[in-house]
Amino acid sequence: MDALWCVLPAAGKGVRAGGDRPKQYQAVAGRPLMDHTLERLAAHPRIAGLLIVIAADDRHFAATDSILGKPLLTAVGGSERSYSVLAGIDALPAGVSDDAFVLVHDAARPCVRAADISRLIDLAGAAGGGLLGAPLRDTLKRADADCHSVATEPRDGRWRAFTPQMFRRGELARALRLAAADGIVVSDEAMAMERAGHAPLLVEGSEDNIKVTTPADFALAEFLLERTR
Repeated sequence: MDALWCVLPAAGKGVRAGGDRPKQYQAVAGRPLMDHTLERLAAHPRIAGLLIVIAADDRHFAATDSILGKPLLTAVGGSERSYSVLAGIDALPAGVSDDAFVLVHDAARPCVRAADISRLIDLAGAAGGGLLGAPLRDTLKRADADCHSVATEPRDGRWRAFTPQMFRRGELARALRLAAADGIVVSDEAMAMERAGHAPLLVEGSEDNIKVTTPADFALAEFLLERTR
């Protein structure tokens, strides 16, 4: 398989993280969070280039056309993550065919391991598409409106979904357009593909592939960055 392009939706505000700027631009180990993510991806030998999808009013992105010798492109996103991903898919170079696989990765997941990316490409490529994730290991509770535990849910067959997620460019674009036309805001690419009749392969990855969401996550990400090469 040829090296793949990777789309990073980064148009969100990340309000749960607090701070005076979107979380992808807040500092981790002295540098913007997204810089760590971009370098982690660009360093992988099976990634050909990166396309970041930013907000129309983004004042923090430092424009550059390459990273670690690989092309870095930008596109303008929408009000929902899925709209931004579709904008990124549409903005990929013309040389990326509809049949080519592309990766989609959260800008706020800087700790993804190179070995997990390689495993995803190998296994999901053979299966027609898939995503990194991990089986649910904790006991799962259902809460009522007052946060009282009212039931224990089965965890068999339940997974946490991570990124990257990997699908063919044309199939993913069609699935995202179908969801938008149906008025459905999908939470990830796999959900769009499931609605379109696909069954993405779940590829187990490291659970330290965290998504930085709250203020406490920044310290954890800094700790993990030195241990997840």
